Amino acid sequence: MDWDDLRIFLAVARTESLSAAGKRLKIDPATVGRRIARLEEAIGAHLFARSPQGYAMTEAGTRLIPHAEAAERATLGAVESLSGPGGLTGQIRLGAPDGCANYLLPQVLARICDANPGLEVQIVALPRVFNLSKREADMAIAVSRPEAGRLTVQKLTDYHLHLAASRSFLAAHPVQGPEDLRHHRFVGYIPDMIFDKELDYLSEIGAGPAALTSNSVSVQLNWLRHGAGIGVVHDFALPSAPDLVRIIPDRVHLTRAFWLIRHEGDSRLVRLNRFADQLTREVRSEMARLEAAVAASELRA
Repeated sequence: MDWDDLRIFLAVARTESLSAAGKRLKIDPATVGRRIARLEEAIGAHLFARSPQGYAMTEAGTRLIPHAEAAERATLGAVESLSGPGGLTGQIRLGAPDGCANYLLPQVLARICDANPGLEVQIVALPRVFNLSKREADMAIAVSRPEAGRLTVQKLTDYHLHLAASRSFLAAHPVQGPEDLRHHRFVGYIPDMIFDKELDYLSEIGAGPAALTSNSVSVQLNWLRHGAGIGVVHDFALPSAPDLVRIIPDRVHLTRAFWLIRHEGDSRLVRLNRFADQLTREVRSEMARLEAAVAASELRA
C-alpha cells in the first residue's frame, strides 16, 4: 500500500465521486477508478459502495480513513521540514462566510501574500458551514464556535454590526428611535436559508420581517446602497459603502465573533500554524482599522 493510492482514496472519500476526485487531483476519472480497484484488491476489502448517487464508504473504508489521514499529515510534515524556515509557500484554501470573504479577507490576504511571494491562497466564499472533514478547505472561518468534531478552534476577533441605510433613504424616511423602525422596509437574510443562528439579526433586535431578502451579504449591502430599505450591516463593511450611514447606533447594536477552525491533526503542521498566526494578527489589525474608520467618519459628519 503506497501513499499515492491512499491520496486517491482520500479524494474519493471526500468528494464521493470519481470525476470530482479526478478533477481535484488533475487525473482522469478512469485512472481514479483503476487505482481504487487496485487498492481494494491489495487490502482484500471493498472501500466504497457504488450507486447512481456516488461513492459511499463501506465499513472498511471508514476504518481506513484515520490511517490515510495520518499518512497525509506525515507527508505534508516531511515536505515542510525540507522546505526550511523561509516564507510560506504552496496553496492554502480558506473557507469563510461571504461578508468576511468580501470585505475583510481580500486586503488581509493580499498583505500576507505580499510578505510570502511563494504562497497561493484561495478564498471559498459560501453562505454556509464548511465541511472540513471532506477537505473543502484547509481551514475555515465561522460565526459560531463548533461544539463537536475533531477540530481545533481559536477566536480570530470580535466584530460589530449596526442598522444602516443610505442617506437618500433616510432623507425620505427619517429614523429618530427604535419605535420608527416598524414603519420602514427591511433588507435581510432569507429566513429558511439562515445557516447559523448568529446570523438571525433581525429577530434578535425585534425588527422586520424583511421584505427584501438574500442569502448573500453583498446583495443585501447593494440593496441598501440603492436606497431599498434598512438592514443590519457589519461595521467593517461600511468603508466599502460610504453612502451608507449607521442608524441609532447607541440604541441598536450587535456583537459577534469570527472563529478559525482547523482539522485537529493539522495542529502539528508548521506551515499551517504559521499561516494561522499571520492571519490572526492581520485580521485583528484590519478589523481595528476599519471600525476606527467608521467611527472617525461619523465624527466628521
